[in-house]
Amino acid sequence: MVMPARIDDTLYEQARAEALVEHRTIAGQVEYWATVGRASLDNPDLPVSFVAEALVSMREPRDQTTSFVPRNRRA
Repeated sequence: MVMPARIDDTLYEQARAEALVEHRTIAGQVEYWATVGRASLDNPDLPVSFVAEALVSMREPRDQTTSFVPRNRRA
């Protein structure tokens, strides 16, 4: 569901600039910021940069990942 929202002109311009760099739409950039902010509030003991990187890694395709192999199981 898409809902319109009013945001400050300055925030809009910041989102527009960041969206261009990150290859997102402006709405997608604001949604990303909200997601990172919500996850950061839910995990106040973690640095925001860690939260942001964790969210990005969770969206990576799983079919291209390498399984973790503990050292004691290597040949």
